[in-house]
Amino acid sequence: MTYAAPVILLAAEKESAQVTDWAARVGWVVGLGLFVALVYWLMREGWKWRGTLQGDLPALPSAPDDPGAAKLVLSGRYHGSTTAGQWLDRIVAHGLGTRSRVELTLTDAGLDVVRPGAADFFVPVAALREARLDKGIAGKVLTEGGLLVVTWAHGDKLIDSGFRSDHAAEHNEWVDTLNDMINKTETEGAR
Repeated sequence: MTYAAPVILLAAEKESAQVTDWAARVGWVVGLGLFVALVYWLMREGWKWRGTLQGDLPALPSAPDDPGAAKLVLSGRYHGSTTAGQWLDRIVAHGLGTRSRVELTLTDAGLDVVRPGAADFFVPVAALREARLDKGIAGKVLTEGGLLVVTWAHGDKLIDSGFRSDHAAEHNEWVDTLNDMINKTETEGAR
């Protein structure tokens, strides 16, 4: 009988598990949701403010009615545009900061950039300055030479636009062809 008494005492002392305080838990979840919403709103306002600061950028040119035969065509991704030489200074005015799929077409008239779901634009051959392979542009870093960067003039600003082909082996051909076109245009303009 001496064994039964402690068992009964232990059973009597046991309490049920603490019930979760649902009001506190819901409060924390709502507070966290409001914090995330605030951070998102601040980021959105910063993006819009950057667009306002870049409001002096002229409207993007559109493709001519008859650009000529395509020299090269590329399908891939548009990763954004930055101020030339400053790979972290993203340009968001006129939708240039919006990432999207892209269809690039190079003709004798220039570079036609068609972006489904974003604003298309055209870079006349006279505005092209340089093409090179690079490893990054604002918001996207790849392996060395994984990004086709085209430098072009728009208004009084030089812009770097970053593209990545679905077939990275095409990048070298694009760099060579674009730079040949730029050199040819500069020599003809010097005459």
